[in-house]
Amino acid sequence: MSGAQYTLTGRLAVALPPVEAFTLFTPRGEEQWVAGWQPRFPAKTDDDSAPGTVFETGAHSERTIWVVVERESGRRVSYARVTPGSRAGTVTVEVDVDGQGGSTVRVTYALTALTPEGEGPLHEFAERYPDFLQSWEEEIARHLGSRPPSTAAQS
Repeated sequence: MSGAQYTLTGRLAVALPPVEAFTLFTPRGEEQWVAGWQPRFPAKTDDDSAPGTVFETGAHSERTIWVVVERESGRRVSYARVTPGSRAGTVTVEVDVDGQGGSTVRVTYALTALTPEGEGPLHEFAERYPDFLQSWEEEIARHLGSRPPSTAAQS
């Protein structure tokens, strides 16, 4: 048993109303702004954030299996995730209005190392978590800035 376990929570700002911001945190929505994010679905799905949806990613040379476990459409989504031989846990994204026409997004990772070899990467992730979320905020802002003005201005 490794015993390494972390619950990490942070916030980021997104310059979109909550319903639109929410879509950026769905499996297919993340493809728009996360470099190398290419979810693969073993079963055809029209709604990639529906509870029970399974997908895999291969970012950073690691295969991760994801399952949507809970969703309040436009507001909250929770995923279970397992990187075999390394770590497992949940990721929850909650989107709230920020009072200025945009959204505040709260992201919580609750992860446990599955093996002693998984402890190092998990500890490193925990140490860099604030920078990780800052990079999300920057990548989303860059993505939104690159959209055609008519699309970016829609609410």
